[in-house]
Amino acid sequence: MIDVPLSVLDLAPVAAGASAGEALAHTTELARRTEELGYRRFWVAEHHNMPAIASSAPAVLLAHLAAHTSTIRLGSGGVMLPNHAPLVVAEQFGTLEALHPGRIDLGIGRAPGTDQVTALALRRTMEGLSADGFPRELADLMNYFSGDDPGPITATPGLGQSPAVWLLGSSGFSAQLAGLLGLPFSFAHHFSAQHTLPALQLYRQHFRPSRWLDRPYAMVAVNVVCADTDERAEWLSGPSALSFLKLRSGRPEPLASPEDAAGYPYREVDREFVRQRRDGQAMGSPETVRRQLTELLARTGADELMLTTMVYDVADRVRSFELVADAVAGGLTRNA
Repeated sequence: MIDVPLSVLDLAPVAAGASAGEALAHTTELARRTEELGYRRFWVAEHHNMPAIASSAPAVLLAHLAAHTSTIRLGSGGVMLPNHAPLVVAEQFGTLEALHPGRIDLGIGRAPGTDQVTALALRRTMEGLSADGFPRELADLMNYFSGDDPGPITATPGLGQSPAVWLLGSSGFSAQLAGLLGLPFSFAHHFSAQHTLPALQLYRQHFRPSRWLDRPYAMVAVNVVCADTDERAEWLSGPSALSFLKLRSGRPEPLASPEDAAGYPYREVDREFVRQRRDGQAMGSPETVRRQLTELLARTGADELMLTTMVYDVADRVRSFELVADAVAGGLTRNA
């Protein structure tokens, strides 16, 4: 059985023929159910200009989820700092922490999470959009929470109301920075599997104990589709694969149905892209998923796994997390 804490990353997927409001309602339903099952965290991720994803405003969505849950930790996986002034992020997440003390995680990403035109529309200036400015902007954000370097601006809420800050990454830069700052680190294995082990090695190699952690703490995000059979899981995974393929080709669309995904005219190069994307992920029956997650833990030494499940129907999404909780992890209450 999987014996590390398990958490949830949800993108509020918008299915073809559905509205963003329906997608957000389904995310709320999933948050409630995974809290009941004993998952540790429920994170939402900032994306923009993507018709298949409705989680464009994490702070707003987290406030809603916090009002509809009571114990599960809630957070961003992540907020893309280049898109925002650090003061705005500090005030938003300081407000969340003030309203729901001890339940809020602030996962920070270095990439804009969108295309450059959209990123410019968000920030309205090129300043700050370069990844080179990330360490300085992160330091400014952390200072708004801590007040270690007092200045003329006080974040209210924010000062003294710090959420748990995480760094997120899909390569080595944020891994090394998280280690140097002594912060917990979450790696995006779900879309950057080839970089997982080198990034985790960098994080642990450069880790320095801090006020937040005395030893490294690494979480790995992984795609999981769990169903009663391997064949059913394969069928349910089709829409996610097609959505990512269309996104990478510059044609993002809402999440297709499994029937439409199965009927899509894949070229051989497309099928190879899908195969590579699935490498190192977990898909299948509970027995198959247990084996795949056990292998992932053995390779990475992760302290926690964060599962993300992009399927067309919310009932299948909920069922996947139920199967993992009951048949893969043997019940999660002990891990919560």
